[in-house]
Amino acid sequence: MPRTLALMAVFGLALAAAPLRLATTTSVNDSGLLDAILPGFTRETGVEVQVIAVGTGQALAIAGRGDADAVLVHAPDLEARFLRAGKGKGHACLAYNNFVIAGPAADPAGVAAAESALDAMRRIYRAGATFVSRGDNSGTYHRERALWKACGLEPRGRAWYLESGSGMGATLALAAEKQAYTLTDLGTYLFMRDKVDLADLFNRPEPLLLNQYGYMVVNPERLPGVNYKAAYRLRAYLLRDDVQRAIGAYMKARFGQSLFNPLFGRCKVEVVP
Repeated sequence: MPRTLALMAVFGLALAAAPLRLATTTSVNDSGLLDAILPGFTRETGVEVQVIAVGTGQALAIAGRGDADAVLVHAPDLEARFLRAGKGKGHACLAYNNFVIAGPAADPAGVAAAESALDAMRRIYRAGATFVSRGDNSGTYHRERALWKACGLEPRGRAWYLESGSGMGATLALAAEKQAYTLTDLGTYLFMRDKVDLADLFNRPEPLLLNQYGYMVVNPERLPGVNYKAAYRLRAYLLRDDVQRAIGAYMKARFGQSLFNPLFGRCKVEVVP
């Protein structure tokens, strides 16, 4: 092979092998979903995906510094802000589930009898029942704060209100240890249900509990050096019909329900820059 062609081939392989940094939420990672769907992308493309699992706020901050090539998060208002700042492109909704309120089976606050999510939060507040919050600027924490605000209540500073400062899996484990209530995404709860002594006390498809996951490519025009070509390839892969169906089927046979419901790129909650 001529030297020029050989160099081009080597350069092409190097580009193909450049890893993709995906900043995502602990709820997606702790559910095991990424371990199920990302290996297929690597087999097809040769691109290794390096997962950075943190809260949504931290994932967007990492991407906003150019330290990630794509994000997969679940806070539509923060996603819209990221797009408005020109840091993200190609937003697509991949899947959704719902948030649930988990807690001790004894249910001292009577959450299971609540008429709505807000009623459930008010019951926890009135009972002074131990509640473990993420407290970490994650999408789950943002939703929890929105629920308290809608109730007109402020639990921070109360002796019964604890903050884990950790991911969803660790927060569930702490809530189980304390026999406390917590807000969790359904996917992580089901995946960890056999490991934590907590019941899903309020699990209903209310609009306030809708949990939508969105994918964005980091904008190379604002943050030069990001691997945007691989990020767009992953976007196309995740939106493919067969991959979307695989997302919907993930662990469904084991739990009798989908941990994640595919959206095929169509948002239930619009993310408007």
